Amino acid sequence: MSDFSDLVAQAIKPSMNRAEREAVYTVVRQAVRRLQEREAMADDDPRLAIQHHLVEETVRDVEAEIARFEALRKLDAALAAQTEAHQAARR
Repeated sequence: MSDFSDLVAQAIKPSMNRAEREAVYTVVRQAVRRLQEREAMADDDPRLAIQHHLVEETVRDVEAEIARFEALRKLDAALAAQTEAHQAARR
C-alpha cells in the first residue's frame, strides 16, 4: 500500500485547493472500486472493507501532510516578516 500512498501523494499538489484535491480522491476511489469489480469480490468480502479503509487512511494522511506543509510555510513567512520588522526597528 506504500506504493499506492506514494502515487496518490504525487497526484496531489499543496497548491491545489480542496475541491481539486477532492476530485483526485474521487478518481482514486472510483479506480479502486473498478478494480474490486474486476476481481468480482462479493459484497461481504472482508477485503472490500480493508481496501476502503486503506484508501480513506491514505486520503487522511495526504491531507495531514498538506496541512503540515501549509503550517510550516505560514510559520516561515511569519518568521521572515518578524525578522524583517526586527531588523527595520534596529536601523
